[in-house]
Amino acid sequence: MEDRKKDHINLAFESQIPARDIDQRFYYEPMLSAHPVNAIPETNFLGQKMLLPVWVSSMTGGTKLAGTINRNLARASKEFGMGMGLGSCRILLEDDKYFPDFDMRDIIGPDFPLWANLGINQLEDMLRDKQADRIIELVEKLRADGLFIHVNPFQEWFQPEGDRLKKPPIESIQALLEKVGFPIIVKEVGQGMGYESLRQLLKLPLGGIEFAAFGGTNFAKVELMRSEAVEQEMFEPLARIGHDALQMVNMVNHIFENEPESVRVKQLIISGGVRSYLDGYYLINKSKIPAVYGQASSFLKYARDDYETLRQFIQLQVKGLQMAYAYLRVR
Repeated sequence: MEDRKKDHINLAFESQIPARDIDQRFYYEPMLSAHPVNAIPETNFLGQKMLLPVWVSSMTGGTKLAGTINRNLARASKEFGMGMGLGSCRILLEDDKYFPDFDMRDIIGPDFPLWANLGINQLEDMLRDKQADRIIELVEKLRADGLFIHVNPFQEWFQPEGDRLKKPPIESIQALLEKVGFPIIVKEVGQGMGYESLRQLLKLPLGGIEFAAFGGTNFAKVELMRSEAVEQEMFEPLARIGHDALQMVNMVNHIFENEPESVRVKQLIISGGVRSYLDGYYLINKSKIPAVYGQASSFLKYARDDYETLRQFIQLQVKGLQMAYAYLRVR
Protein backbone atom coordinates (compact mmCIF):
# COMPACT_ATOMS: atom_id res chain seq x y z
CA MET A 1 0.00 0.00 0.00
CA GLU A 2 2.83 2.38 0.82
CA ASP A 3 4.34 1.90 -2.66
CA ARG A 4 0.95 2.45 -4.25
CA LYS A 5 0.43 5.69 -2.35
CA LYS A 6 3.88 6.92 -3.41
CA ASP A 7 2.91 6.19 -7.01
CA HIS A 8 -0.25 8.20 -6.53
CA ILE A 9 1.74 11.19 -5.29
CA ASN A 10 4.30 10.99 -8.10
CA LEU A 11 1.72 10.49 -10.83
CA ALA A 12 -0.82 13.01 -9.60
CA PHE A 13 1.08 15.91 -11.15
CA GLU A 14 1.35 14.12 -14.50
CA SER A 15 -2.32 13.18 -14.68
CA GLN A 16 -3.83 16.65 -14.64
CA ILE A 17 -6.44 17.07 -17.39
CA PRO A 18 -7.48 20.60 -18.35
CA ALA A 19 -11.20 21.23 -17.97
CA ARG A 20 -11.50 21.95 -21.69
CA ASP A 21 -10.54 18.30 -22.41
CA ILE A 22 -13.58 16.87 -20.62
CA ASP A 23 -15.61 14.60 -22.88
CA GLN A 24 -18.88 16.55 -22.91
CA ARG A 25 -20.96 13.87 -24.62
CA PHE A 26 -21.87 12.17 -21.34
CA TYR A 27 -23.17 12.66 -17.85
CA TYR A 28 -20.96 10.73 -15.43
CA GLU A 29 -23.20 9.16 -12.77
CA PRO A 30 -20.99 7.49 -10.13
CA MET A 31 -23.77 7.06 -7.56
CA LEU A 32 -26.11 4.82 -9.52
CA SER A 33 -24.25 1.52 -10.08
CA ALA A 34 -21.91 -0.91 -8.43
CA HIS A 35 -18.90 -2.05 -10.42
CA PRO A 36 -20.39 -4.08 -13.27
CA VAL A 37 -20.24 -7.85 -13.54
CA ASN A 38 -21.83 -7.62 -16.96
CA ALA A 39 -23.62 -4.35 -17.67
CA ILE A 40 -23.85 -4.79 -21.44
CA PRO A 41 -27.37 -5.67 -22.60
CA GLU A 42 -27.85 -8.40 -25.19
CA THR A 43 -28.66 -6.97 -28.62
CA ASN A 44 -31.32 -8.21 -31.04
CA PHE A 45 -29.93 -7.90 -34.55
CA LEU A 46 -32.68 -8.64 -37.07
CA GLY A 47 -33.90 -11.55 -34.97
CA GLN A 48 -30.45 -12.85 -34.00
CA LYS A 49 -28.72 -12.23 -30.71
CA MET A 50 -25.45 -10.38 -30.23
CA LEU A 51 -23.79 -10.32 -26.83
CA LEU A 52 -21.85 -7.15 -27.71
CA PRO A 53 -23.29 -4.24 -29.73
CA VAL A 54 -20.20 -4.48 -31.93
CA TRP A 55 -20.06 -5.36 -35.62
CA VAL A 56 -16.90 -6.56 -37.33
CA SER A 57 -17.23 -4.51 -40.50
CA SER A 58 -16.43 -5.96 -43.91
CA MET A 59 -12.77 -5.97 -44.80
CA THR A 60 -11.02 -8.26 -47.23
CA GLY A 61 -10.64 -11.71 -48.72
CA GLY A 62 -8.76 -13.55 -51.44
CA THR A 63 -5.21 -13.76 -50.09
CA LYS A 64 -3.46 -16.00 -47.59
CA LEU A 65 -3.26 -13.14 -45.09
CA ALA A 66 -6.94 -12.31 -45.54
CA GLY A 67 -7.84 -15.91 -44.75
CA THR A 68 -5.94 -15.67 -41.47
CA ILE A 69 -7.60 -12.34 -40.68
CA ASN A 70 -11.09 -13.66 -41.37
CA ARG A 71 -10.54 -16.81 -39.32
CA ASN A 72 -9.30 -14.76 -36.35
CA LEU A 73 -12.25 -12.38 -36.66
CA ALA A 74 -14.79 -15.21 -36.96
CA ARG A 75 -13.30 -16.92 -33.90
CA ALA A 76 -13.52 -13.67 -31.95
CA SER A 77 -17.09 -13.08 -33.13
CA LYS A 78 -18.08 -16.44 -31.70
CA GLU A 79 -16.23 -15.99 -28.41
CA PHE A 80 -17.55 -12.49 -27.72
CA GLY A 81 -20.94 -12.71 -29.46
CA MET A 82 -20.41 -10.17 -32.23
CA GLY A 83 -21.72 -9.96 -35.81
CA MET A 84 -19.38 -10.16 -38.79
CA GLY A 85 -19.52 -8.92 -42.36
CA LEU A 86 -17.25 -10.56 -44.92
CA GLY A 87 -15.20 -8.54 -47.36
CA SER A 88 -16.23 -8.34 -51.00
CA CYS A 89 -17.13 -11.83 -52.22
CA ARG A 90 -16.80 -10.83 -55.86
CA ILE A 91 -13.87 -13.17 -56.41
CA LEU A 92 -16.05 -16.17 -55.51
CA LEU A 93 -18.26 -15.42 -58.51
CA GLU A 94 -15.26 -16.08 -60.71
CA ASP A 95 -13.26 -18.78 -58.91
CA ASP A 96 -13.74 -21.09 -55.92
CA LYS A 97 -10.00 -21.05 -55.20
CA TYR A 98 -10.42 -18.54 -52.38
CA PHE A 99 -13.62 -19.96 -50.92
CA PRO A 100 -11.86 -21.17 -47.73
CA ASP A 101 -10.93 -17.54 -46.98
CA PHE A 102 -14.64 -16.68 -46.79
CA ASP A 103 -16.11 -19.92 -45.42
CA MET A 104 -16.46 -18.80 -41.81
CA ARG A 105 -19.79 -20.30 -40.73
CA ASP A 106 -18.31 -23.32 -38.97
CA ILE A 107 -15.95 -21.03 -37.05
CA ILE A 108 -18.44 -18.36 -36.00
CA GLY A 109 -21.10 -21.01 -35.35
CA PRO A 110 -24.85 -20.91 -35.98
CA ASP A 111 -25.88 -18.36 -33.35
CA PHE A 112 -24.26 -15.09 -34.41
CA PRO A 113 -24.69 -13.05 -37.62
CA LEU A 114 -22.45 -13.68 -40.63
CA TRP A 115 -23.12 -11.67 -43.80
CA ALA A 116 -21.82 -11.88 -47.36
CA ASN A 117 -20.87 -8.81 -49.39
CA LEU A 118 -20.99 -7.68 -53.04
CA GLY A 119 -20.40 -4.35 -54.73
CA ILE A 120 -23.08 -2.29 -56.45
CA ASN A 121 -21.31 -2.63 -59.80
CA GLN A 122 -21.40 -6.43 -59.63
CA LEU A 123 -25.05 -6.27 -58.65
CA GLU A 124 -25.89 -4.02 -61.59
CA ASP A 125 -24.06 -6.29 -64.03
CA MET A 126 -25.64 -9.49 -62.71
CA LEU A 127 -29.14 -8.06 -62.78
CA ARG A 128 -28.57 -6.86 -66.32
CA ASP A 129 -27.42 -10.38 -67.31
CA LYS A 130 -30.34 -11.96 -65.45
CA GLN A 131 -28.00 -13.77 -63.03
CA ALA A 132 -29.66 -12.99 -59.70
CA ASP A 133 -29.68 -16.75 -59.07
CA ARG A 134 -25.87 -16.64 -58.77
CA ILE A 135 -26.19 -14.11 -55.94
CA ILE A 136 -28.66 -16.39 -54.17
CA GLU A 137 -26.33 -19.37 -54.64
CA LEU A 138 -23.40 -17.38 -53.22
CA VAL A 139 -25.28 -16.45 -50.04
CA GLU A 140 -26.51 -20.03 -49.61
CA LYS A 141 -23.07 -21.53 -50.18
CA LEU A 142 -21.53 -19.25 -47.54
CA ARG A 143 -24.45 -20.06 -45.21
CA ALA A 144 -24.73 -16.32 -44.67
CA ASP A 145 -27.66 -14.64 -42.95
CA GLY A 146 -27.91 -11.92 -45.56
CA LEU A 147 -26.00 -9.78 -48.04
CA PHE A 148 -24.31 -6.41 -47.86
CA ILE A 149 -24.33 -4.31 -50.99
CA HIS A 150 -21.52 -1.79 -50.80
CA VAL A 151 -21.92 1.40 -52.79
CA ASN A 152 -18.68 3.09 -53.83
CA PRO A 153 -19.01 5.48 -56.80
CA PHE A 154 -16.10 7.71 -55.71
CA GLN A 155 -13.79 4.74 -55.24
CA GLU A 156 -14.65 3.23 -58.62
CA TRP A 157 -14.33 6.59 -60.38
CA PHE A 158 -10.82 7.21 -59.03
CA GLN A 159 -9.68 3.61 -59.48
CA PRO A 160 -7.68 3.24 -62.71
CA GLU A 161 -9.34 -0.12 -63.41
CA GLY A 162 -12.65 0.86 -61.78
CA ASP A 163 -16.11 -0.08 -63.02
CA ARG A 164 -18.69 2.43 -64.18
CA LEU A 165 -22.29 2.55 -62.96
CA LYS A 166 -24.94 2.70 -65.65
CA LYS A 167 -27.86 3.19 -63.22
CA PRO A 168 -28.45 4.95 -59.91
CA PRO A 169 -27.63 2.42 -57.15
CA ILE A 170 -31.08 2.79 -55.58
CA GLU A 171 -32.65 1.24 -58.71
CA SER A 172 -30.44 -1.85 -58.61
CA ILE A 173 -31.08 -2.28 -54.88
CA GLN A 174 -34.85 -2.07 -55.42
CA ALA A 175 -34.61 -4.67 -58.18
CA LEU A 176 -32.60 -7.04 -55.97
CA LEU A 177 -35.12 -6.78 -53.14
CA GLU A 178 -37.79 -8.10 -55.49
CA LYS A 179 -35.74 -11.21 -56.33
CA VAL A 180 -34.32 -12.49 -53.03
CA GLY A 181 -35.78 -13.79 -49.79
CA PHE A 182 -32.85 -12.96 -47.51
CA PRO A 183 -32.27 -9.52 -45.95
CA ILE A 184 -30.10 -6.85 -47.56
CA ILE A 185 -27.97 -4.22 -45.85
CA VAL A 186 -26.65 -1.28 -47.87
CA LYS A 187 -23.39 0.45 -46.95
CA GLU A 188 -21.12 3.11 -48.34
CA VAL A 189 -17.35 2.64 -48.19
CA GLY A 190 -15.87 5.65 -46.48
CA GLN A 191 -17.65 8.87 -47.49
CA GLY A 192 -20.97 8.20 -45.75
CA MET A 193 -24.29 9.28 -47.25
CA GLY A 194 -26.29 12.49 -47.37
CA TYR A 195 -29.84 13.22 -46.29
CA GLU A 196 -31.70 12.30 -49.48
CA SER A 197 -29.79 9.05 -50.03
CA LEU A 198 -30.58 8.01 -46.45
CA ARG A 199 -34.20 9.07 -46.86
CA GLN A 200 -34.66 6.95 -49.97
CA LEU A 201 -32.95 3.92 -48.41
CA LEU A 202 -35.02 4.18 -45.22
CA LYS A 203 -38.17 3.80 -47.32
CA LEU A 204 -37.05 0.40 -48.66
CA PRO A 205 -37.68 -2.96 -46.94
CA LEU A 206 -33.98 -3.37 -46.20
CA GLY A 207 -32.58 -5.33 -43.30
CA GLY A 208 -30.48 -2.32 -42.42
CA ILE A 209 -28.04 0.42 -43.39
CA GLU A 210 -24.36 0.56 -42.50
CA PHE A 211 -22.91 4.06 -42.50
CA ALA A 212 -19.19 3.48 -43.23
CA ALA A 213 -19.09 7.21 -42.62
CA PHE A 214 -16.41 9.76 -43.38
CA GLY A 215 -13.63 9.61 -40.82
CA GLY A 216 -12.69 5.96 -41.15
CA THR A 217 -10.86 4.31 -44.04
CA ASN A 218 -11.47 6.50 -47.09
CA PHE A 219 -11.32 4.24 -50.14
CA ALA A 220 -11.58 7.16 -52.53
CA LYS A 221 -8.33 8.44 -51.04
CA VAL A 222 -6.84 4.93 -51.13
CA GLU A 223 -7.45 4.80 -54.89
CA LEU A 224 -6.14 8.33 -55.40
CA MET A 225 -2.92 7.31 -53.69
CA ARG A 226 -2.49 4.73 -56.45
CA SER A 227 -2.86 7.41 -59.14
CA GLU A 228 -0.45 9.80 -60.81
CA ALA A 229 0.60 12.85 -58.80
CA VAL A 230 -1.30 15.27 -61.02
CA GLU A 231 -4.53 13.32 -60.54
CA GLN A 232 -3.99 13.18 -56.77
CA GLU A 233 -3.64 16.96 -56.66
CA MET A 234 -6.65 17.56 -58.91
CA PHE A 235 -9.13 15.17 -57.27
CA GLU A 236 -8.04 15.21 -53.62
CA PRO A 237 -10.69 17.84 -52.71
CA LEU A 238 -13.42 15.38 -53.76
CA ALA A 239 -12.01 12.71 -51.46
CA ARG A 240 -12.46 15.12 -48.53
CA ILE A 241 -16.22 15.36 -49.07
CA GLY A 242 -18.54 13.20 -47.00
CA HIS A 243 -20.63 12.86 -43.86
CA ASP A 244 -19.37 11.66 -40.51
CA ALA A 245 -21.18 9.19 -38.28
CA LEU A 246 -22.74 11.76 -35.94
CA GLN A 247 -24.06 13.78 -38.89
CA MET A 248 -25.63 10.62 -40.29
CA VAL A 249 -27.20 9.64 -36.96
CA ASN A 250 -28.71 13.11 -36.74
CA MET A 251 -30.01 12.91 -40.31
CA VAL A 252 -31.59 9.49 -39.75
CA ASN A 253 -33.13 10.70 -36.48
CA HIS A 254 -34.60 13.72 -38.24
CA ILE A 255 -36.12 11.56 -40.97
CA PHE A 256 -37.49 9.12 -38.37
CA GLU A 257 -39.05 11.91 -36.33
CA ASN A 258 -40.59 13.71 -39.31
CA GLU A 259 -41.61 10.76 -41.50
CA PRO A 260 -42.00 7.80 -39.11
CA GLU A 261 -44.62 6.08 -41.26
CA SER A 262 -42.23 5.90 -44.23
CA VAL A 263 -39.25 4.37 -42.38
CA ARG A 264 -39.06 0.62 -43.00
CA VAL A 265 -35.43 -0.03 -42.01
CA LYS A 266 -35.16 -1.65 -38.58
CA GLN A 267 -31.39 -1.73 -37.97
CA LEU A 268 -28.34 0.51 -38.27
CA ILE A 269 -24.66 -0.35 -38.15
CA ILE A 270 -22.88 2.89 -37.24
CA SER A 271 -19.34 2.71 -38.58
CA GLY A 272 -16.71 5.01 -40.01
CA GLY A 273 -14.46 6.98 -37.67
CA VAL A 274 -15.54 4.99 -34.60
CA ARG A 275 -12.24 5.19 -32.74
CA SER A 276 -13.20 3.64 -29.44
CA TYR A 277 -15.92 1.97 -27.40
CA LEU A 278 -16.92 5.44 -26.12
CA ASP A 279 -17.58 6.65 -29.67
CA GLY A 280 -19.62 3.51 -30.31
CA TYR A 281 -21.56 3.73 -27.05
CA TYR A 282 -22.39 7.38 -27.67
CA LEU A 283 -23.55 6.93 -31.26
CA ILE A 284 -25.74 3.87 -30.76
CA ASN A 285 -27.43 5.55 -27.81
CA LYS A 286 -28.07 8.69 -29.85
CA SER A 287 -29.80 6.69 -32.59
CA LYS A 288 -33.59 6.45 -32.58
CA ILE A 289 -33.38 3.28 -34.69
CA PRO A 290 -31.83 0.18 -33.05
CA ALA A 291 -28.10 0.28 -33.76
CA VAL A 292 -24.81 -1.46 -33.18
CA TYR A 293 -21.45 0.07 -33.96
CA GLY A 294 -18.95 -1.26 -36.44
CA GLN A 295 -15.21 -1.15 -36.71
CA ALA A 296 -12.95 -2.32 -39.50
CA SER A 297 -9.41 -0.91 -39.35
CA SER A 298 -9.13 -1.35 -35.56
CA PHE A 299 -9.96 -5.03 -35.84
CA LEU A 300 -7.72 -5.39 -38.89
CA LYS A 301 -4.79 -3.97 -36.95
CA TYR A 302 -5.00 -6.71 -34.32
CA ALA A 303 -6.37 -9.59 -36.42
CA ARG A 304 -3.21 -9.82 -38.54
CA ASP A 305 -1.24 -11.19 -35.59
CA ASP A 306 -1.89 -14.17 -33.34
CA TYR A 307 -5.40 -14.63 -31.98
CA GLU A 308 -4.45 -13.72 -28.42
CA THR A 309 -3.48 -10.21 -29.53
CA LEU A 310 -6.95 -9.72 -31.03
CA ARG A 311 -8.60 -11.32 -28.03
CA GLN A 312 -6.89 -8.96 -25.58
CA PHE A 313 -7.96 -5.94 -27.66
CA ILE A 314 -11.60 -7.04 -27.55
CA GLN A 315 -11.46 -7.87 -23.85
CA LEU A 316 -10.33 -4.32 -23.14
CA GLN A 317 -13.20 -2.96 -25.24
CA VAL A 318 -15.61 -5.11 -23.24
CA LYS A 319 -14.29 -3.70 -19.96
CA GLY A 320 -14.63 -0.16 -21.28
CA LEU A 321 -18.17 -0.80 -22.50
CA GLN A 322 -19.17 -2.31 -19.17
CA MET A 323 -18.08 0.86 -17.39
CA ALA A 324 -19.85 3.04 -19.96
CA TYR A 325 -23.16 1.18 -19.55
CA ALA A 326 -22.82 1.30 -15.76
CA TYR A 327 -21.79 4.93 -15.24
CA LEU A 328 -22.37 7.05 -18.35
CA ARG A 329 -25.57 8.60 -19.64
CA VAL A 330 -25.62 10.22 -23.07
CA ARG A 331 -26.43 13.94 -22.98
